Amino acid sequence: MTLSTRMSLALGLLAVLMLAAIVHILVIFSIPGSVTHTAFSDAAAFGPDSRFNVLPDILPGREPLPDLDPAMSHAVCRFHLDEGPVRFTATIPAPFWSMGLFDASGQTIYSLNNRTAGSDTLSLLLLSPSQLSILRQNPPEDLDDLIVIETEQTEGLALLRAYLSHPVQKSELRSALNSAQCAQMDPRNQTGN
Repeated sequence: MTLSTRMSLALGLLAVLMLAAIVHILVIFSIPGSVTHTAFSDAAAFGPDSRFNVLPDILPGREPLPDLDPAMSHAVCRFHLDEGPVRFTATIPAPFWSMGLFDASGQTIYSLNNRTAGSDTLSLLLLSPSQLSILRQNPPEDLDDLIVIETEQTEGLALLRAYLSHPVQKSELRSALNSAQCAQMDPRNQTGN
């Protein structure tokens, strides 16, 4: 039994389309593994680790990090939990602020805003499971005021965002972001510093 020329051409075309679809899917799935830079690595260009570094204004085509909202002012802090727990503190004079914690690959660890925090003041402690066990033995004096987050990730970044409701507020917000703290703590000396 032989196939007509039309049927052979149709089957050949179908085979080529299926092969092209398979190659396309494989290429799409391989892209994340071949990306050489991430937001975590890009954030290193804005200042030292373990402190909030205010990002420049967002202009079209010149975003400091991907997917930032131009209506917000931003500060970023790279952290390393293998050096000890990290304490984040800030007082942001804005109608809305939020902070996201991301691992080195960009996956969200935790996110909160002024409404979920119940305050205009951010006070958060990020630590590993082993650091949490030390914290339980020797808690900081202000533990009741802290949001305590445990993670298996040892490094990542915190992105602090504050809504800029009016351009006149810009310098006040940037000053508040500059004074925000992202500091390593000695897990054996939990005095709240």
